[in-house]
Amino acid sequence: MWIGSDKTIQSDVGHVAWLDSERKNDWRYWRRYSEMLEGRMSWTAVDALDKSTDTILGLLEDPRREGPWDRRGLVVGHVQSGKTGSYTGLICKAADAGYKIVIVLAGLHNNLRSQTQMRLDEGFLGYETHPVAADIRAIGVGMIDKDPAIRPNYVTNRTDKGDFNATRAASLGISPEQRPWLFVVKKNKTVLNRLLRWMHDHVADAQEKETGRKIVTHLPLLLIDDEADHASVDTGEQLYDEDGIPDEEHQPTAINSAVRRILHGFTRSAYVGYTATPFANIFIHEQNETKLEGPDLFPSSFIVNLAAPSSYVGPAQVFGLMSPEGRTAGLPLYREVDDHASEDGKSGWMPHSHKNGHHPGAMPQSLQEAIDSFFLTLATRKLRGQGDDHASMLIHVTRFTSVQKAVHGQVEEYVKALKQRLSRRVGHEAAEAQMRRLWEKDFIPTSTIAREDFPVFGEIADLPAFAEVLEVLPDVIADTDVRMINGTAKDALDYADHSGKGLKVIAIGGDKLSRGLTLEGLCTSYFLRTSKMYDTLMQMGRWFGYRPGYIDLCRLYTTKELTEWFGHIADASEELREEFDLMAASGSTPREFGLKVQSHPVLMVTSRLKMRSAKSLMLSFSGQVVETISLFSDRDTLQRNYDAAARLIARLGAGEDDPVRVRGSSSQTWKGRLWKNVAPDEIVAFLTDYRTHSDAYKVNSRLLAEFVTAMNGTDELTDWTVAIVGGGQGQAYEIVPGLSVDMLVRRSNQAGRYAIGRLLSPRDEALDLSETAWDAALAATRDAWQADAARLKSREAPSQPSGPAIRRIRGEGSHGVPGNPKRALLLLYLLDPEQARPDMAGLPPVVAFGISFPASGSGVKVEYKVNNVAWNLEYGGAD
Repeated sequence: MWIGSDKTIQSDVGHVAWLDSERKNDWRYWRRYSEMLEGRMSWTAVDALDKSTDTILGLLEDPRREGPWDRRGLVVGHVQSGKTGSYTGLICKAADAGYKIVIVLAGLHNNLRSQTQMRLDEGFLGYETHPVAADIRAIGVGMIDKDPAIRPNYVTNRTDKGDFNATRAASLGISPEQRPWLFVVKKNKTVLNRLLRWMHDHVADAQEKETGRKIVTHLPLLLIDDEADHASVDTGEQLYDEDGIPDEEHQPTAINSAVRRILHGFTRSAYVGYTATPFANIFIHEQNETKLEGPDLFPSSFIVNLAAPSSYVGPAQVFGLMSPEGRTAGLPLYREVDDHASEDGKSGWMPHSHKNGHHPGAMPQSLQEAIDSFFLTLATRKLRGQGDDHASMLIHVTRFTSVQKAVHGQVEEYVKALKQRLSRRVGHEAAEAQMRRLWEKDFIPTSTIAREDFPVFGEIADLPAFAEVLEVLPDVIADTDVRMINGTAKDALDYADHSGKGLKVIAIGGDKLSRGLTLEGLCTSYFLRTSKMYDTLMQMGRWFGYRPGYIDLCRLYTTKELTEWFGHIADASEELREEFDLMAASGSTPREFGLKVQSHPVLMVTSRLKMRSAKSLMLSFSGQVVETISLFSDRDTLQRNYDAAARLIARLGAGEDDPVRVRGSSSQTWKGRLWKNVAPDEIVAFLTDYRTHSDAYKVNSRLLAEFVTAMNGTDELTDWTVAIVGGGQGQAYEIVPGLSVDMLVRRSNQAGRYAIGRLLSPRDEALDLSETAWDAALAATRDAWQADAARLKSREAPSQPSGPAIRRIRGEGSHGVPGNPKRALLLLYLLDPEQARPDMAGLPPVVAFGISFPASGSGVKVEYKVNNVAWNLEYGGAD
């Protein structure tokens, strides 16, 4: 196994470096936690966690430092990649260093709060927490170092009602003793305000002279915000005056207000948010501040991007990443579901927009197959020696509890009938034949591919013979529990209670499964939710994570549309991380990264638009690449777009045919024609004439034309390079007299639109760079590069510059090469309709374009608007 290095963007304003090896000599909390982990993980993984948590802790302040200080940071990990392990390690080290109060904000529901408490009982406290502390049962780290003198104090416990309550608040007093105190609380207005009142009444030791506000000066606070982009962000619109000063009378949303008031109540505090989807956090205005709450939760001190080990299975591993040759091959675990609803999506077992109280009809064949697949997996894992491990199946098809209940009844009935047939050997022939077909057509080929093509996930045992599987099937079915996940702590507790034998569960749920809750040993997922919010979909992807020794058995049953959106997510997340890597390498601050992300057109589809009743967003395309990958397939529109390109090329006249550029130690040739020093009016005219597809989630020709015009007002984007690039495998086509190009072949099997993968490659995007600029872009790419396995990165340094580095060199300059934000690149391509899809034969060439915009600090934006109804129809469904 190998692990890449974390990347950090930080601001050292007001920070005093303090953490060194000498300080760690007597750290007992961390020592016992790392010992516990070494029994479960490789030494490589524990060492990586040690380094990572050192980095994060070192970015906080020394808890022994006197005087007021406040550090706020964000840790971004991959979904289900071990963020809880990271903040448990951080808490252990923070307690060792001298932080006295540790508050963990753990989700919105009892089950997630309880699960988090249990993990911290095991990894930090060392004993089970119960309402009455009479009989202390040591667990986890408490079995390694049993000294009661270092046992941390707890306030909340692992039971369903173990949150911070009124009784506890009334009886609890904290003295500044050696041992730290742990609070694990829900993000709930009542609970947080109760904690705040208790803090004022029982912990505060001073008062602010101006306001009379009670404050804590003698105890340093560490506040961990799990799923920090959810509920903690202030979604109300704060007003600013003409100087950018925020309105001090602004009323933040309740949870955001309470969290900020808790932090503001300590003169020495550290806030660390953890999330896999940081979009909402980065959208927080850095200067949001009120008298009562203090500053907002923008991660002004640091943002850390955690790298994942090579054993991690995430979106890039399942869905691949897009390249000009198409999407890179992911693990073959996805199975398409298309029998859950009618063709128009309005009727059937689970229609797209069903209401509360919907009565599902007969269970679809795809769900039956998914359940059968889960049982085959359980049997195989048992035969592989993993029978005592937890194993789960997720069924996530509706947000409504009443509909979940109906599905639960259907699944329970199906499992009961299958168990009876196989165990009693009555009417078992059809069921066995069905299982055998699934084994032969699905399990055998998939396992072979996983073993041969994806060795990075470790050694996978050969499949047993089907006769052996059949023999243990009745037992594994009998051991399986079918249940609804409805938000109570019991759902989380069962995994701990079954730690010896392993819980086997089919979990049916909705939004309670969406965030943070870990389904241990998740093997099979049946997933039909239709939200297109990037962050919501990512959080619903509970199937990501670690699957040691059984990755070949895992399955994801979902719709074609959802796999397409997960592909968009994988691409957008990778683009954002590449930009982050570049900024980390160049010493940028969180504020500079925030400005970059806030205007990112890919991230239009995130919860920021849920924050307003009027849906509008100001976008900048600076430093971005846009490309048409959703195209029309009707004659009239294709002709219109072809004519727009032909008119532009005719106006440009003679240019450089088949341009040649020196790239490293060799030269590269492009087939086609290139024009330099093209006026922006020509570009605006082309974009105005061209029609982009409504399904293009990033490219809107009207908005692009507006953006170019707006940038021209600041004397940017005034000097364009235009190229038409051929050299494809399609037919030759003469677009204007004397200019013929070989059309590109991009196939599509989608009805209604012509959908392709990536259009541009970094090779084409660098066409206008000089040899010196290309070398500088490659150097910047290598500076920023890291071998993060979760991002399909190889362990070899790149030999071509990345898109973000190219755009940065073009606009801002780097490595001794000056930038020029006036320069931009428009690339035109002809796609061969004959080769695209059978029904497109005889149509005009499909004109596709890409624009590589230089990075710019001018801050010019254009407004993107969509009304509330249209937004909910297109992206809603998961509020």
